[in-house]
Amino acid sequence: MRKIMVLATGLASLAFAVPATAEDLGGGFSVNGSTTIVSDYRFRGISQSDKRIALQGGLSASHETGAYVSVWGSSIDDYVANGGDVELDLIAGYRRTFGGTTVDVGILYYYYPGAGNANTDFVEPYVSVAHTIGPVTAKATANFAPSQSALTVGAGDEDNLYLAGDLSIGIPNTPISLAAHIGHSFGPSYLTIGDEYTDWSLAASATWRSLTFGLAYVDTDGTVITPSGRNASKAGVVASVGVSF
Repeated sequence: MRKIMVLATGLASLAFAVPATAEDLGGGFSVNGSTTIVSDYRFRGISQSDKRIALQGGLSASHETGAYVSVWGSSIDDYVANGGDVELDLIAGYRRTFGGTTVDVGILYYYYPGAGNANTDFVEPYVSVAHTIGPVTAKATANFAPSQSALTVGAGDEDNLYLAGDLSIGIPNTPISLAAHIGHSFGPSYLTIGDEYTDWSLAASATWRSLTFGLAYVDTDGTVITPSGRNASKAGVVASVGVSF
């Protein structure tokens, strides 16, 4: 119940699992949000929910200048953050489109309420460049978390670099979209399982009114065994259904 109450207060990601039509608030401001149920919450290919169902949701406010702030939340398993069972991502950024190219820069703060006095929270600036031609969009992303004690693997403060590429296509005259992703985490740090690894996925989604249904195949070349004995980095199929508002 506490997970649901925390998530219901908020809150949204930089890129929603469900596309939403922004509500115009006047003065150049708009707001949108979504809630989603996923069969497994994967972060860079690694399960954060012990390969179980997770509830996610968020809210984002933006201005016509390109500035935005967002909050996104997900239930997680308690092995992720010292017993905490919720992840909240607090985001501030700036996004502009030039022709078919969109540049997005910002900073993301990962907050884990319920983790006690453990140092689990960390900051991660990001930048992405996306280019769209017709129904096809290609995007390159870089996330760099500077040295922080929350990322340590026992050798003092650590930093982390994540580079990713995404290719998506909306099939014309249908509600169906396809996407491919590959990313590489450079370590060592807590986010790289102590070493670097690669993740990849193939996904399909379909929209109907304010609902979006998704199915993805996710895999990595890393190994993470959770306290329950599950391999959180092993290949799996992730299903999702979300609603936008």
